[in-house]
Amino acid sequence: MNEKTVSIVGLGALGVLYGQHLSEALGKDRVRVIVNEGRKKKYESDGVTLNGVPCDFNYVLESEKSTPADLIIVCTKSLALDSALNSMKNQVGEESTILSLINGISSEGILGREFGHEKIIPTVAIGMDATRDGQDVRSKVKGWLQIGVDSPDKQKRLDAVKSIFEEAQFPYAVEEDITLKIWEKFMMNVGVNQVVMVNQSNFGGVQTGGEYHEQARSAMDEVVKIAQAEGISLEHEHVQKAFDIIDTVDSDGMPSMRQDGLAKRLSEVELFSGTILKKAEESDLDCPVNRYLYEEVQKIEAEY
Repeated sequence: MNEKTVSIVGLGALGVLYGQHLSEALGKDRVRVIVNEGRKKKYESDGVTLNGVPCDFNYVLESEKSTPADLIIVCTKSLALDSALNSMKNQVGEESTILSLINGISSEGILGREFGHEKIIPTVAIGMDATRDGQDVRSKVKGWLQIGVDSPDKQKRLDAVKSIFEEAQFPYAVEEDITLKIWEKFMMNVGVNQVVMVNQSNFGGVQTGGEYHEQARSAMDEVVKIAQAEGISLEHEHVQKAFDIIDTVDSDGMPSMRQDGLAKRLSEVELFSGTILKKAEESDLDCPVNRYLYEEVQKIEAEY
C-alpha cells in the first residue's frame, strides 16, 4: 500500500491541533511540519504542547527538497500567506492536493494562482475552540473540516483526501455547495471574531444569551446582504445555524482576533469587515455595524 504523506504549513492553534491528530494517527514519519531554521530550533528547544501534552512533530525545513507531499494543509493566518507560499513550494508536486484553513474568501484563489487551481480543494475549518498560549494550545472541541469540489474535475482529488482522512479517523464532512460553506464560515468570523475582540470578551459573550450576541448577529446579517448581492445563496437562517455551532464551543475560549488583541498583534480585520466594506461600496449597500467594528479595531491596533 502506498502510504500517503501530509505536510502542515503553519503551526498556530489549528496547525498544532490537526498536526497532532494526523501525526498520532498516521505516524510522525508521514506527517511533516514545514518550518524555517529559526522556528525549528525554537520548537525543538522550547517544545510545543497540546493541552499540556508534548507534541512529537516531524519538523522539515522549508528549504529541503524532498518528495512532494500528497496532501498539504495550510494553517497560517492570512497575514502570513505570502511567506507560506514560499515555505511550501518544495512540498508541492503535480499530484499534490492543497487545503487552506485560512479565514476569509480569498486564500484558495491566491494558492491556486501560485500552484494551480486544479490542486485546490476548497475547505472550511469549523466548530473548534483551539487557543494558543505561548507554546501550548488548549482545545476542548476539535471541530471538523468541510471539504468539497468547485469543479467536477476535482472529484478524484477529493476522493484521495477522503481516503487519507478515513485512515486517520479525521473529522470531516463532504459538502455539496462548498462555496456556500466558505461564505457561512466567513459570516461567522465577521460576527464572532470582531465582536469578541472589540468588546474584549470571549466566546461566551457572543453565544446565545451573551452580552454581545445581538451585535454579532447584526454583523452577520450584513454579510448575508452582501452575499446575496453577489449571487451567493446565503440566507438569514444560516445566521442561526452559525450560532448553533458557536453555542457548542468552550465559553471561556477566544477566537483568533481576540488572541491577537491580547498579544498586540495586527489582526485579520481587513479580511473581515475590511472585505465587507469594500464589497458594500461596490454594491452601493450600507453596513454600519461592520463599519463600527472596523473603526474600533483600527483604534485598538493604533495603540500597539
